Amino acid sequence: MARSDINRTGEMEVFASVVEHRGFSAAARVCRMTPSAVSKLVARLESRLGTRLVNRSTRAFQLTPEGCAFYERTKRILADIADAERSAGAGEQPIGRIRLNTSASYGTHILAPILPEFLQRYPGVTLDLIQTDTVVDLLTERIDVAVRAGPLKSSSLIARRLGATTMRIVAAPAYLARSGQPRTIEDLDDHARIGFSYSRTVDGWPMKRDSQTVVVPVVGPVQASDGEALRQLALGGAGIARLAGFMIRDDIAAGRLVPVLDHLNPGDREEFHAIHVGQGGPLPSRVRAVLDFLAERGRVE
Repeated sequence: MARSDINRTGEMEVFASVVEHRGFSAAARVCRMTPSAVSKLVARLESRLGTRLVNRSTRAFQLTPEGCAFYERTKRILADIADAERSAGAGEQPIGRIRLNTSASYGTHILAPILPEFLQRYPGVTLDLIQTDTVVDLLTERIDVAVRAGPLKSSSLIARRLGATTMRIVAAPAYLARSGQPRTIEDLDDHARIGFSYSRTVDGWPMKRDSQTVVVPVVGPVQASDGEALRQLALGGAGIARLAGFMIRDDIAAGRLVPVLDHLNPGDREEFHAIHVGQGGPLPSRVRAVLDFLAERGRVE
């Protein structure tokens, strides 16, 4: 039978502080306890759970796999408790900070125009927007919601689909006037192809050749770590780029960028998802508000 005198919430809060501050001494300062008391609390917790949560070392702090799993569940439980307390006094009105991770392209072209509407709709929510095309660990970086492009790997992450966008090869008129308009795949050998500086699901440009799809390598004088930088390079005439349709729709309409080799486009589409950590349980109202808003207003085409 479970003991009724154990303050499980308090233990979870201290353990989460140990993880987030990378050690007992730092957590002790935050929790206003002695390092010895924090260490003993974690030891009691490990004893009751029957497993080691932290590998203790004088040189480094390291969670065990069991510790990582317990921390993930702990954060969700503490967030649910905090959300329940806020909801009881705020009529379910979302309140609190959201850490939202997305690519620079999605952030610039989709999020930025609609976020003022979100903030007006939910004045109790504040946003911490982290823009990077690098895939970050949601748990380690304490990300509440992330928007990611491309196929999703099977994981404990929960995803909500935000649509899909076509991909198009484009270049600036000034670049084409200087270097010529490519007509075939082979013509690309004489052109600067600018692409991503990190490995992607398809490491190159899919293109049609007869009845097959081939992948053309990206070889050029410059690469970039995010799609918005590639767009700016293409606009500046640095070379030819393959970019998401939602990023360049206005540029094409205004003549700032020109489609290249559209007749060889295989028609592939890049999917977008809003993801969060969880196992399908109740969500904090602030997280649910962001997910619902993105599904309503943050879709890509």
